[in-house]
This record gives sequence, structure tokens and C-alpha cells, in this order.
Amino acid sequence: MNDTARNERAPLVWSRVLMFAVTFAVAVTVVPWYGFTHGYSAAAWVWFAVLLYANGLAITTGYHRLWSHKTFDAHWSVRLVLMLFGSMALQNSVLHWAANHRVHHQHVDDNDRDPYSAGRGLWFSHIGWMLRSYPSGAPDFATVRDLQKDPILAFQDRWYLPIALGMNIVLPLSLGWLHGDLLGVFLLAGVLRLVVSHHFTFLINSLAHAIGRQPYSDEHSARDNGWLAVLTYGEGYHNFHHQFAHDYRNGIRWWHWDPSKWIICSLSWVGLTTRLRRTPAVIIQRARLTMQFRRVQENLTSRGAVLPHVDIERIRTTVAHEYEQFASTLAKWSKLTDARYQKTREQLVQRWEESSFRSETRALLAELRLQYRRLELLDAQLA
Repeated sequence: MNDTARNERAPLVWSRVLMFAVTFAVAVTVVPWYGFTHGYSAAAWVWFAVLLYANGLAITTGYHRLWSHKTFDAHWSVRLVLMLFGSMALQNSVLHWAANHRVHHQHVDDNDRDPYSAGRGLWFSHIGWMLRSYPSGAPDFATVRDLQKDPILAFQDRWYLPIALGMNIVLPLSLGWLHGDLLGVFLLAGVLRLVVSHHFTFLINSLAHAIGRQPYSDEHSARDNGWLAVLTYGEGYHNFHHQFAHDYRNGIRWWHWDPSKWIICSLSWVGLTTRLRRTPAVIIQRARLTMQFRRVQENLTSRGAVLPHVDIERIRTTVAHEYEQFASTLAKWSKLTDARYQKTREQLVQRWEESSFRSETRALLAELRLQYRRLELLDAQLA
């Protein structure tokens, strides 16, 4: 019997079961009842929205991109704010969260090792993995030894419960007292905010592995979904993230909804974030083209025989020619970067800044983008 089958009967973690059940029950009964009988003040709704986004962005920007993947460095003040509002999201300490998340990326879709494997169903990946004590969900702290050196994270891990209670109870009640609406602010900015935040964030583990496109890779279940990005604070471009996990961005186009990216970039302008990591555009385009070639080949195989009006042999010849050109462009890129890496560190920086290097890179990128459009047209003929 494999671990997955054996662990389905893992014992319940009653503290989590009660936390999720009680907060959800209050959110769907007491919150609407109070609204119909007493009404909510404007301040209650404002703080609901502010705190919802504050703890959501603390998870995506801090727990996820800063600490789990180390896609950028941040000033201690930024790390402190992200730690406090991340604690408010009630998703455990950074050390626990990052330990599970790093294993998720290392063993994505492995039902026995991925803590929230999508292969075990939407319920399991959304919330079920937290409700029982599955061995796959036990954090491996050997994966976060680098994070244990951060005094802010060490402090949070030691004092997580009082920090979380203070942010979830004391802060909303204090805001309610300040506005003369103690219970109203607490119900919206405390309880409802927590439940909505939980399930919006959990969508990244569930629906983001089930619904959407796979433009960069189909070797894992992660998918890009622009609508989901709106609910998950920019994390909906999940296929890109799993393929390029060390990029500080999820949405790489200017129109992609990715507030975490905008915050990280904006803070870099005033020196509060540094060493922002980006995947070279040529590498991203290479992944897109590889997937596009694969789709065209699959369509040629599956639909070629049922499209008598299409010259399949001509398309095959064209695709073969396009692939030769693709390989030639990648060879140019490899030669260009090899020459760069043969330099000393000082020469490297100088070489990277030279306009000739940048212009050569832009030319290669333009070739790849034009080729992608041509392949799209070929694929459309097979639709």
C-alpha cells in the first residue's frame, strides 16, 4: 500500500478543524445577521478591505516571494511589516509555511511527497491537507535553515500564537473601539476578513492547479488564470511561477494583475527592496515556443487525418523549418551568453551594460516573438 492510500486515515488536527469551522460558521451566520439587524459602518467596510489586502499581500509578497523563493532582498522594516500582517493571515509561521512550500515545488504533483498535491483532488489541495496530520504535510525544517538565521522570523516562530492573536483580535477590536463600532469592525475586519483571506489564498493551491492555460510547461499541473489572479493578489499566473519560481514577478505583462510585483518594484525605487530577480526574456520566450511547437505537433498527429482541406504535408515542412530556425536562434543566444560568462566579474558587468549586448539580445527576442506568432497561425489552421 502506498503512502497516499495509507495516509487517508491520518488523524484530524482538531485545533485547525475548529478554527476553520468556527470562523466559517460565524462568517456565514452571525456576520449577515448583524448586518441585517444593526448594519455595518463605513469604517468597518474600509478596514475589512484594507486588512484583507494587507494580510493577503503579506503572504504573497513576504511568505511566498521574499522568504520561500528569495526572489528579492528587503530592509528589516519591510520584513517586519510583512511578518506581522502575514501572521494575521493565520497560515502559521514563515518557517512552517516556507518549509512546506519549498517541498511543494520540489515534488509538485507527487501525491506522497507534495504537501498539497493537486493530484489528490481539489478539496485536499484547497484545505483538506491541513485538516489531518498527513506525513506529507509535516514541515521539513532542513529546507529552511537559511531562514532560521533571520531574527525576525525566529522571533515570529517562537511567539507566533500571541502575535497571531494580537493581530486577529486585539487589532480589529482596537479599530472598532476607535470608530465607535466595536462589534461591527470585529465581525467584518476580523472574522469575515480572515475567512475570505483563507479561501482566496487557498485557491492558489487548488484552482490554480486545475483551471487555466499552460503556456510555459505542461510538466506540472500549475496553470495561468488572469481572473484567478484578481482573487489571489496576483498569484494566478501559476504556470509561469512554477516554471520560473525565482522570478519576483508572477504576471510579466504590464496589464497582468500582480500587486505584489508592483509593491516589490516600487519599494526598490527607494532602496527598501534590492536584488530583484528576473528571468531573462529570451528564456521565457524559449519556454513559450517549446510549448507551442508541442501543441502544433500534437494537433498534426491528432487532427491531420480529419482535415482534408488542409495541406498537412506543407504544414509539417513549415514546422520543421521553423524548428531549425528556433534551434539556430537558441544557438546564437547560447553563444552570446557563453561569451559573457567567460569574462571576469568586472568585465561581466561592463559587458552586460554595453548597448551592443542589449541590442543583440533584443534582436534574438524579436525573432522568437515573430516565430511564436507564425506558429500560432499554423496552429489555427489545425483547429
